[in-house]
Amino acid sequence: MRRTSEPELLNTAAALRRELNARNLVRCASFEHELSSAESPSVVYAEDEAGNHGNFYPPAYRRILSNPVWRARLDKAYTASARVPHQHARTRRELDTACSSDALLMSIFCAPGSLARKPLQALLNLGPKPQLDFGHRTLTPLAGGYDDRTEADLRITSGDDTLLIEAKLTETGFQTARPALLARYPAFETTFDLERLPRNGRNDLLGYQLLRNILAADHLNARFALLADARRPDLHEQAFRIFAAVQTADLRSRLHLLTWQELATTLPRPLQVFLAEKYGIVARP
Repeated sequence: MRRTSEPELLNTAAALRRELNARNLVRCASFEHELSSAESPSVVYAEDEAGNHGNFYPPAYRRILSNPVWRARLDKAYTASARVPHQHARTRRELDTACSSDALLMSIFCAPGSLARKPLQALLNLGPKPQLDFGHRTLTPLAGGYDDRTEADLRITSGDDTLLIEAKLTETGFQTARPALLARYPAFETTFDLERLPRNGRNDLLGYQLLRNILAADHLNARFALLADARRPDLHEQAFRIFAAVQTADLRSRLHLLTWQELATTLPRPLQVFLAEKYGIVARP
């Protein structure tokens, strides 16, 4: 199978970003919002005086505001805030942006009744009474007695079972890292077949985020799922290459790739309509 090059990864991400920006440039007329100053402007939504926020499924947003722990996740910083003309005296956050994978994740999992739905529980292999923890610090051990403070976008716990989820939408990839950076993890060389890990022309390791996620799942004896869009085969390909480099069958069996489209099939019809309109995510079995 021909492998996707780095320029192609960028093109695939950019194509989806353009599609979502076009959808939201039409949709945002009904909501409080601002536009970035980029050549292809992106939408940054805002909460209006009535407490509505165009970047979220409305019933989910009401539940987020009522839960102090979930609400704190809304404060995640937006690193490109300087590209938005400051027409209003307010702080712009990452989850305000139309292409935010975290906002999409919260719209789905914070929606009333989503976690109680049997099809969703079956898809994610969840037990009874699952609990959500957004932005969970995994604290994977590093050399010298330190801990890696990387975040899992979502941790779902149910009894003794833990599922870590990394959510992707229009991000260009999983970042790269020098081999020495991964060598800080005592379990790195025993967890992965180093010869099979994908690298770029500078010998940097591709998929830095996924490698850290998998090391965290191994440390916690947890399962790990990458949640990506069906329109991003570049991310699927890179994930499968990294999964295949895991040395033990037990850990490989705890790694999963799911699409937003698959997840949409398990959700209530009004939420499916929201996902189709705002993101072009159409339920696909």
